[in-house]
Amino acid sequence: MKALELKEKTPDQLKEQLLALKKEAFNLRFQQATGQLESTARMRAVRRDVARVKTILNQKAAEAAASN
Repeated sequence: MKALELKEKTPDQLKEQLLALKKEAFNLRFQQATGQLESTARMRAVRRDVARVKTILNQKAAEAAASN
């Protein structure tokens, strides 16, 4: 997921994306605990995607606060 793609989304879409990523991260942690996880690299990618989404949400919130 690219940061430019995220910047084009609305805050509501970003919140939905964040929720989906957190669910996926939970499922990956569960799979790891039970020994069923095949791709450990996916955990890192999801964690970084969560950080990207949070960063863009914070940037959008700061822009909205600055414009008011």
